[in-house]
Amino acid sequence: MTVTYSSKVANATFFGFHRLLLKWRGSIYKLLYREFIVFAVLYTAISLMYRLLLTGAQKRFFEKLSIYCDRYAEQIPVTFVLGFYVTLVVNRWWNQFVNLPWPDRLMFLISSSVHGSDEHGRLLRRTLMRYVNLTSLLIFRSVSTAVYKRFPTMDHVVEAGFMTADERKLFDHLKSPHLKYWVPFIWFGNLAAKARKEGRIRDSVDLQSLMTEMNRFRSWCSLLFGYDWVGIPLVYTQVVTLAVYTFFFACLIGRQFLDPTKGYAGHDLDLYIPIFTLLQFFFYAGWLKVAEQLINPFGEDDDDFETNWCIDRNLQVSLLAVDEMHMSLPKMKKDIYWDDSAARPPYTLAAADYCIPSFLGSTVQMGEHGSPSDWEMPDAKPLNSQFQCAESDAGA
Repeated sequence: MTVTYSSKVANATFFGFHRLLLKWRGSIYKLLYREFIVFAVLYTAISLMYRLLLTGAQKRFFEKLSIYCDRYAEQIPVTFVLGFYVTLVVNRWWNQFVNLPWPDRLMFLISSSVHGSDEHGRLLRRTLMRYVNLTSLLIFRSVSTAVYKRFPTMDHVVEAGFMTADERKLFDHLKSPHLKYWVPFIWFGNLAAKARKEGRIRDSVDLQSLMTEMNRFRSWCSLLFGYDWVGIPLVYTQVVTLAVYTFFFACLIGRQFLDPTKGYAGHDLDLYIPIFTLLQFFFYAGWLKVAEQLINPFGEDDDDFETNWCIDRNLQVSLLAVDEMHMSLPKMKKDIYWDDSAARPPYTLAAADYCIPSFLGSTVQMGEHGSPSDWEMPDAKPLNSQFQCAESDAGA
């Protein structure tokens, strides 16, 4: 389930983010604690081996190896490679969110364009809307593991009411090696054209608007399919992963505290616990974990998209809009501002501080800081004479 914390950061306060640091679900601690424990255990094991098990000559060799690893580990461009990769992943993740297929625009058009309060008109509207929801279900089923677990076979789709048994036969009869999420769109277009011939859609402009919006919905579905098909190049993901883990593998040896009595540069203290190395691991490996979670938002991570909720919500509201709300209007009455030309809604006491005067421009108050005579231009000349002077100078 998506972790929502917008209400907790609605206002900037002193240490406003500290409450977010204590959350577990969806947190970096939950994502990273296994890797962090492994890194800390390996570092401790190497440190104990260096301090307790190695002989004098072996310690000298280990110290040279540690200095060598520390020196050349910094040449791995972890920050640049990882930062660019995470930016690419976040942009891709947000584009997938803004292109989720929502049927709201289609349900508005169907409710207002497909006429008829009889049973056949009701059946037309509900069937058109069901085809739209069936398409989104098929595309979600092909890209989301959570939806596929809910609808593992087409029998489950039929049982859930998104497809009839006759439609299932027609669907299975169409032989194609490709994903057939587009089939309900063909049914939608054919049924809309039939409704136009029957006069249920009274204007060709309404039919065109309906088909245009249907194509927009199809574009959203195909875009999600494209994102699932063509991911970030595997070689880039491998490079970033190898860069991060190679860097910290070198840090296991290179960031060890060496014997201060040997006088190695930068090894004047023996603190046992590499605080800043652990922090560096937390930030860099956490950065990589962010990319790992967002690279496919249709999985089952804490912050992945709630695709099953989308299916439930879209079916319920769309059928409600095209059926029970079709041609349903509340009784019109005069509003409370009928005779008030300066309408202004009231404020509660809790919102009194938000009642502010209208903004009229940043220069409106300038005249209040001096008398009108302060703004008069000395020895002002007519504009025409100034332009004539400019022209004469140019001619000279």
